[in-house]
Amino acid sequence: MMPQTLHLLALAGAFFSALATIYIRQGLRASDPYAGFFVNVVVGTVSLWIAVIATGGLGHVSPRGALFFICAGLIGTVGGRLLRFVAIEKVGASIAAALINLNPFVSSALAIALLGESITVPIVIGTVVIVVGTTLLSLGGKRLGFRLGQLALPLLSAGCFGVVAVLRKLGLSDTSAVVGSAINVTTALVAYTAFLLASGRPEIMVCRGRSLAYFAVAGLAENVGVFMNVVALSMGRVSVVTPLYGTAPIFVLALAPFFLRDVERLTTRVVMGTLLIVFGVYLITALSGR
Repeated sequence: MMPQTLHLLALAGAFFSALATIYIRQGLRASDPYAGFFVNVVVGTVSLWIAVIATGGLGHVSPRGALFFICAGLIGTVGGRLLRFVAIEKVGASIAAALINLNPFVSSALAIALLGESITVPIVIGTVVIVVGTTLLSLGGKRLGFRLGQLALPLLSAGCFGVVAVLRKLGLSDTSAVVGSAINVTTALVAYTAFLLASGRPEIMVCRGRSLAYFAVAGLAENVGVFMNVVALSMGRVSVVTPLYGTAPIFVLALAPFFLRDVERLTTRVVMGTLLIVFGVYLITALSGR
């Protein structure tokens, strides 16, 4: 029962992440990524603290665990998620989702470089497949209306998410998934609000109309997805959860023709590049330990 629940949680988290990407793209039609990100973290903070109250309150909070989730909020939510919003605006939902999905590749590279983990055949093959998939996406840039340099945005977002996966896993050893997630997103809200006030741009915190509704739904979907991923991580190995959660770009490909038909064009290169990246990440995360 436990493995089945774990798999369903990770896949459901991937679906909600894809749904958030679609609604972010819809909201960006009439607003900007910085306002969208603010709505996202406000919705996340409110919904997760409601979940904390509904599940029995704070309980015991370890300072060590809280610190890991605070760092996760700064790196993963402020850095990774804000870059994700900008990336979706600049290069589109499908390509942004595929490249941000490289975050497990970043985690594996860090483990090899910093922790002395060995390079296995699946890692080598997976790396080659990812490079081919990324090349296909980048070659289609001119045709799809973005500059090659703008691909740095989703890649930087992937880097932030790659680091934060390790921080969350460390934090879960001392703090529950619900409380940890709430600390994570609250840190992001406080830091981002302070930044906007200090930079004299409080108007960014104002969002109206359809964009507000789209961003609010995206925020709810995103934080549900992240929470499901955190719960799945608390139940099983990173090497099992990550490739399942990493199927989000495939869900984006499936949803885009229905929701983004008049905004984005899905080409054969985008589809093939996305599938190759997902497969490459699967090789690295699911098979490298075998």
